Amino acid sequence: MYREWQLAHGRSLTLGPRALIMGVLNVTPDSFSDGGVHYSLERAVDGACKMIDEGASIIDVGGESTRPGATRVEPSVEQSRVLPVIEALAKQGDIIISVDTYREETARLAVEAGAHIVNDVWGVQREPAIADLAASTGAGLVIMHTGRERERDPDVIVDQFAFLNRSLEIAKLAGVAENQIVLDPGFGFAKDTDENIALMDRFSELAAFGYPFLAGTSRKRFLGAVSGGDAIERDVVTAASSALLRLAGANLFRVHDVAMSRCTLALADAMLAARGKRQ
Repeated sequence: MYREWQLAHGRSLTLGPRALIMGVLNVTPDSFSDGGVHYSLERAVDGACKMIDEGASIIDVGGESTRPGATRVEPSVEQSRVLPVIEALAKQGDIIISVDTYREETARLAVEAGAHIVNDVWGVQREPAIADLAASTGAGLVIMHTGRERERDPDVIVDQFAFLNRSLEIAKLAGVAENQIVLDPGFGFAKDTDENIALMDRFSELAAFGYPFLAGTSRKRFLGAVSGGDAIERDVVTAASSALLRLAGANLFRVHDVAMSRCTLALADAMLAARGKRQ
């Protein structure tokens, strides 16, 4: 499925022909795998430019850790971390910028500063005004599934449809266009190892939504449970999981190690191209 993903500030990305990479830029001191690495403006901008050079199409800037048990920060703290970085990246010209936030105020200020995409880990259900913001600005909207703070269906796919259909209803009522939306199954968010593996195995069933999907398995705990190793040692298995999910229908991949994932996704794209020629 090919789709032109509409973004803020008149930008767009073509989804479908090849896998696109969203590079993770955590400007926090306590991210689960790379906290503090980009915790200064200069290091953040250098890190973003390096990921672009390695093949990232999007830089996802986050100012609050979403790891299990992380302490929430005040909106003003989150904004003080992400806004200077977004402003600096916007001056680079061609970089497509995503802000990783569930707060409407932060999202609005980020788009004003130059962000093109809002990546909401609460699927516009914690602060539905994010959907209104996307509708009014034309920003791309990543709607992620989460199992946190709610009752879940024991079937991982049934739960995906239950949660994401509610999110899509909120977005539709707000006036968000279909070509602004990408869905994310939320690997690792209140899902144990077995549930994450089942979600990977049944990922192709999510095609019934009719929307492009972003997959964010990078350095997640369930990959470590399968392969061993600490968070920063999980880049190989991350790349493998991304390739498998690409073959199952995912379009975008949120990763820490861009270069490694670019190589494995290039192989998956070649396999998909060969598959297309046979059909």
